[in-house]
Amino acid sequence: MPNTLPTILVLPGGGYSRLAPHEGEPVAAWLRSIGWNARVVDYPVATKHPTPLLAIQSEIAKERALGAPMVGVLGFSAGGHLAGHAAVAPIAKSEERPDFAVLGYPVVSMISPTHEGSRENLIGLDANAYLREDTSLELLVTPATPPMFIWHTAADEPVPVAEHSYPLAVALAAAGVRHELHVFADGKHGLGLAEGTAAEAWQLLCEIWLSSLR
Repeated sequence: MPNTLPTILVLPGGGYSRLAPHEGEPVAAWLRSIGWNARVVDYPVATKHPTPLLAIQSEIAKERALGAPMVGVLGFSAGGHLAGHAAVAPIAKSEERPDFAVLGYPVVSMISPTHEGSRENLIGLDANAYLREDTSLELLVTPATPPMFIWHTAADEPVPVAEHSYPLAVALAAAGVRHELHVFADGKHGLGLAEGTAAEAWQLLCEIWLSSLR
C-alpha cells in the first residue's frame, strides 16, 4: 500500500544483542499520536557489521519506494548508534539515507572503551583500529549529514555522555549540521520515553524539533 505520510523508523536499543520492548512500540505509538507514520524495525542483532546497517538502509529505501515524502530514524542506545550510522554512513545511496535522525542516549564511539557490549556484538572486541574508526559516528560526520536531535542524561553510566553524545555534537557543529543536543542532569541509561522523570521533557522538545522539519 502506498505511503504518503512522513515516516519515522524506530530502532530499539539492546546492545546489538536484543531489542528492548519499551524502546519500540510505545515509542512508535507516541510518534503516531503526534502525527507521524511510525513503525518499529526488528533489525538483526547478534550479528556483525555491516549487517544491521544494511538492514536499516533497506528499510529506509523501502519506505521511499512506497512514496513516503520524508523518512527519518529514531533510535535508543545501540539503536541510536544504528540510526546515527545510517545518517553518516559514507557509502550509501541517496534513497538509503534518512532525512533526519533522533538519537536517545546513543552509543556513538567505537573508539571509546564504553559501551563494550555494543562494540563486542557489532565488531568484536578484537576489531582493528580501522574498523573501530569506521563505525564511530563522530568521525563520519560531514556537511552532508542530515539534521540530528540528540538527548542524553549526565548520570548515564553505561554510555557516558562525555564519550558519546558530546563528541558527536561537536562534530556536527564543526560540520555546520543542523542539530539539537539536550542533556538532562538525572536519569539512568535506557529510559525510553522517560515517563515520570525530568527527562520526559525530551518528548516535547523532540516534537517541536520534528515539526520544524515538515
